[in-house]
Amino acid sequence: MPVKVEKQLVDWMRCASVGGQPQASDFRFRCPCFPGRGEGTRAKMLRNLLALRQISQRTISTASRRQVANRVPEKQKLFQEDNGMPVHLKGGLADGLLYRTTMALTVFGTCYAVYELFVAAMPKK
Repeated sequence: MPVKVEKQLVDWMRCASVGGQPQASDFRFRCPCFPGRGEGTRAKMLRNLLALRQISQRTISTASRRQVANRVPEKQKLFQEDNGMPVHLKGGLADGLLYRTTMALTVFGTCYAVYELFVAAMPKK
């Protein structure tokens, strides 16, 4: 972050904090709560805040990204080989576990729904 914008932001935060009213000589950028603001300071404040937003977006978006190895050809080979397994289980142990958990929850939910329908159909004595 450029020093000028950082100083303006720090000064504005100090002005907005409790008991931290800066003097007019402390900074050029005045916050709206400063009593001695002149004509056009609101426009300057908006321009400075927009510049700060633009700088922060540029800094975040141009950050260096970690390079990841391309493993798509390996996965294509794995999923396209004909070994008699369904495609949703070719991913390995995690896929098998996820499949079995899903089936168990489905069977349990179906049985519970039938039980609740049976209970609701029987009159209470």
